[in-house]
Amino acid sequence: MALKVELKPNEKLIIGDCVITNSDQRTRFYVSGRSPILREKDILTFETADSPAKRIYFAVQLMYLDDDIEKVQEDYFTLVNDFVRAAPSTVAMVDEVNNEILTGSLYKALKKAKKLIEYERELLGHATTGGSSVSTDSQKDGESS
Repeated sequence: MALKVELKPNEKLIIGDCVITNSDQRTRFYVSGRSPILREKDILTFETADSPAKRIYFAVQLMYLDDDIEKVQEDYFTLVNDFVRAAPSTVAMVDEVNNEILTGSLYKALKKAKKLIEYERELLGHATTGGSSVSTDSQKDGESS
């Protein structure tokens, strides 16, 4: 069964080692075969991989696009080990990414790695706001201190 892809005007798409740029009109096409496919919104570049979780995603992206785990494996594990050391709460999420890589499901690994980026964003949000966004009972009741 073919994969249906709809592209917005001027949206980019990677199929295999080719970058496709849509024209100024919405386009729909079907892709058959086993080439890696990434929409523009899911593509990170070396420059945009500017956080630990994004660098992990970028490494998995390279594995997926090149269909070559060994090429990036050493860098990937260095990134993952540093990330887990800094944020131990990510161990289960990183294990999910690792399991998908080990089973050869690199696209699924990429999707799991995207969740690491979202979680990292949450952690950083909590760090910059000074903790959780949970209000106390007195704040809920409108009391002031």
